[in-house]
Amino acid sequence: MMVSMDAIDHLLSRGVDTIYPSREALEGVLRSGKKLTLYQGFDPTGTQLHIGHAVALRKLRQFQDLGHHVIFLIGDFTAMIGDPSGKYSERKVLTREEVVENAKTYKQQAGRILRFDGENPVEIKYNSHWLSKMSAIEFLQLSHLLSVQQVIERNMFQVRLKKGQDLFMNEVLYPVLQAYDSVSMDVDLEIGGEDQMFNMMMGRKLMRKMKGKEKYVMTMPLLTDASGIKIGKTEDNVIGLTDTPADFYGKIMSLSDDAIIPCFTLLTDVPENTLHDMKDRMTGGDNPMTYKKQLAFELTKQLNSEKEAKAAQEEFETRFQEGKITRATLPTKTVASVFILDVLTETGLASSKSEAKRLIDQRAVRVNTNTIENTKDQSIKPGDILEVGRKAVKIIE
Repeated sequence: MMVSMDAIDHLLSRGVDTIYPSREALEGVLRSGKKLTLYQGFDPTGTQLHIGHAVALRKLRQFQDLGHHVIFLIGDFTAMIGDPSGKYSERKVLTREEVVENAKTYKQQAGRILRFDGENPVEIKYNSHWLSKMSAIEFLQLSHLLSVQQVIERNMFQVRLKKGQDLFMNEVLYPVLQAYDSVSMDVDLEIGGEDQMFNMMMGRKLMRKMKGKEKYVMTMPLLTDASGIKIGKTEDNVIGLTDTPADFYGKIMSLSDDAIIPCFTLLTDVPENTLHDMKDRMTGGDNPMTYKKQLAFELTKQLNSEKEAKAAQEEFETRFQEGKITRATLPTKTVASVFILDVLTETGLASSKSEAKRLIDQRAVRVNTNTIENTKDQSIKPGDILEVGRKAVKIIE
C-alpha cells in the first residue's frame, strides 16, 4: 500500500509530544515501507475509557489505517500492582476480581475509535499471559538488567523521598514489569501519554539489552486545560467514550473555554490554520460558545453518528441554551447554606469546596441559566435552579 508523504508527516506531528530516539529515525523506517508492530497499554484501574485516552487511541487508529499491526494491551496483571506514574502518593492496589470487572467493556469502549474486525484488525492482548507465568528467579534475572538508580531518579519518587514519605517496592518494580511487555510482544514502537515516558523508556532499554533491538517511543501530550488540569477525568465528571450522546455533548459544553483549542488539536483533524484563526477570533471577542458547540458536535459525531450528534445538540440548545428547563421534572434539594460553594457540595454537584471553586473558575456553574464567574456575594435562594454540566437541581426550603 502506497502511503503519501503528507500522511506520514501528519502521523508524526499532529498530537505528538516527543519521539525517541528521534522523529527522523522513525520517519526513515516508515518511509521505507516497513510495517511496524506497535502498542499502547491500558491498566484497568477504572471502568471507563475517557476522552483523555482518545488522544493516543486516535494515533493508534492512524497507524492501523496505514497498515501497521496495532496491539491494544490490557494490563490486567500490572493493574494489580499499581502504576506510580503521575502519583505523589501510593496508588491503591487492586484485586484480580476488581481488575477483571474494570476491563470487561474495554474492547467495546475502545471500539468507538479502533477497528477490532475487518481488514487489519487491532489485536487485544493481556499482560497476565506472560507476567503471571514468570518465576521468581526469572523476575530477579530480569530486574538485574535495570538499575535502582534509573528508577528512583523519577521526579515523583524524589519528591516523596524528600518529604520523608514511604516508597514501596511494588512501585519501584512496576516499571520493570511494564518494560517486559515490549520484549514479550517483540514490538517496534510503543505510544502513550507523556506521563508514561519513563515506563516506556525503561522498555526501550530492556529491549536493547535482551534483544539488541531498537524500540521506538512516541509520547502524546496530555489533554489538559490552561491550568494543567486533566480534561475529561475530573472526579464525578469523567467524559466517557461510551457516554450517551446527550450526556457526552453536555459534558463537553461544560468544559472551560480554554479547553476548546487543546481538544480541537488533539481530538480532531480540523486543519491547523483553522485552529489559529479560531483562537484569534476568540481573542478578538468572538463568543467561545460558538466554537465549543462545534467541538461538542464533532466529538459526539466521531464517537456515535451525525444523527445522534444533531439530536444531542438540539436537546442541549432546548434544555440549556434557551433556558427551557422543565422545573417540574428536576430533582429537588434542601440545603442548609445559602453560599454557593457550600450549596454545590451539599447537593452533590461538586465533591468538595475546592472542586466547586474550580468548576466556577471554569465557568461550568450556572444559576437560573446564568453562568457564575466568581463566588463573591453569590448566594442561593429557594426556587433557584443550579446547574453543573448536564446535572441540574432545584433548590427548595
